[in-house]
Amino acid sequence: MKTHPYSLTELGLQTAPDIFDAVPASLWLEDYSALRRLFERWRAQGVTDLRQFLREDPSRVQECSACIRLLRVNPRTLSLFAARSFEELSSRLNEVLRDDTLEPYIGELEQLWAGGGAFESQTVNYTLDGRRLDILLKGRVLAGYEATWERVLVVIEDITELEQARRRLSASEQYARGVFEQAPVSLWVQDFSAVRRLLDELRRQGITDFRTFTDVHPEFVERCFAEIRVMDVNRYTLYMFDAPSKPELLGRLSEVFRGQVQRHFREQLIDLWDGRLFQTREVVNHTLNGNELFAHMQFSVLPGYDHDWGMVLVALTDITARKKAEAYLEYLGKHDVLTKLKNRSFYIEEVSRLERKGPFPVTVIAIDLNNLKDCNDSHGHAAGDALLRRTGEVLTKAVEAPFHAARIGGDEFVILLPGVDASGGQSLVEDIQKLVELNNQFYTGPALSLSVGLATCTEPRALTDAVRDADLAMYEDKRRYHHERKLRQGN
Repeated sequence: MKTHPYSLTELGLQTAPDIFDAVPASLWLEDYSALRRLFERWRAQGVTDLRQFLREDPSRVQECSACIRLLRVNPRTLSLFAARSFEELSSRLNEVLRDDTLEPYIGELEQLWAGGGAFESQTVNYTLDGRRLDILLKGRVLAGYEATWERVLVVIEDITELEQARRRLSASEQYARGVFEQAPVSLWVQDFSAVRRLLDELRRQGITDFRTFTDVHPEFVERCFAEIRVMDVNRYTLYMFDAPSKPELLGRLSEVFRGQVQRHFREQLIDLWDGRLFQTREVVNHTLNGNELFAHMQFSVLPGYDHDWGMVLVALTDITARKKAEAYLEYLGKHDVLTKLKNRSFYIEEVSRLERKGPFPVTVIAIDLNNLKDCNDSHGHAAGDALLRRTGEVLTKAVEAPFHAARIGGDEFVILLPGVDASGGQSLVEDIQKLVELNNQFYTGPALSLSVGLATCTEPRALTDAVRDADLAMYEDKRRYHHERKLRQGN
């Protein structure tokens, strides 16, 4: 479309009027001379800022519009605006120019006010049958009329389809952005292109066994991790990681990705090396408050970025509650809730494991809580439970990892000591007896009393025998305890 000055001769208005009519763009020939005189009057009154002057009184815009006289339009204009004739279009211009054209129109007037004799805008008109038209409008005072503005040519290009496509694209982008921001899972958009380049460089160097390479060079995994660039996160990510803002979170990523993250990331790298661009796994991160956060991760290189991994979407679903529940169920499967010691299930599995793998010698200490039945009968089961809990406290204090004490019955306990001989076992028994005395000094009510038996075996086949021998030794200690108790009561 031409934008240089047009003359009437150039348009063929004097010699060949049909050329004006044949132009496929919408042409408007208008007389702006009254508008020029209005501008001159306002300048004489001291107006310098036309935009502010027009906004102060919107009726002044209408006054400008009333100064413009429509002289002629071409057939394309009539068809574009659904007008049957020039007379119908000119008489119904108020339907073509509505309120939402005000700001662009002020812009056009401001361009004319500034001089230069030309103006343009992107605005909205309406057809006479009510359809919205998005238009690109360009106008120029024709050559020879610069002093009067008696002839102004306005060219209108219909860009409705283009604007509708742009609006659809904008709506689609807004929808996608809304889905991203409002998704009830943590979403991260990341750039893995630097990671891709590092892996490609390794291939060029002839590396084929990437797992072995990372075993030997763990620093390569750290380097790859440092090259990841976080491009964006959604709102739920801030909530999930206790972050007040995106800059705060992105500035403290070293606090989020620590601990076990390198191990998980290594497996992720190995999958990427093998061409798996969609991955799922469980990972452990941390919130900015320092809390451990277990998450189910879904990692996907977005379509169109397979060649460079320039855009990756990572979705993290918080499974911390589930993992805690699983851990508690696992704890219950191996622990006695009342005493917090290991339970009979753990004890049976541990005996089986020691019989297979050792190490030997293995010392077994069998323990029985004295007077539990009497305590329950005389003081109630709450008092008996208190004695059991106190037993758990003593044994927990006395037995340190890698050894464990287990409650295997109502008042029966066992300690398995792999790699410990009889002397070491006897030393532990003495520690337990001292802790029992100390425990009784801090608790009122029935005294805590334990009967203890010890046995040691040096080979797997003898472990069951050692357990039996420890039981027998414990019962012998229990008989001595009751015998001495009777003697004390008799006295």
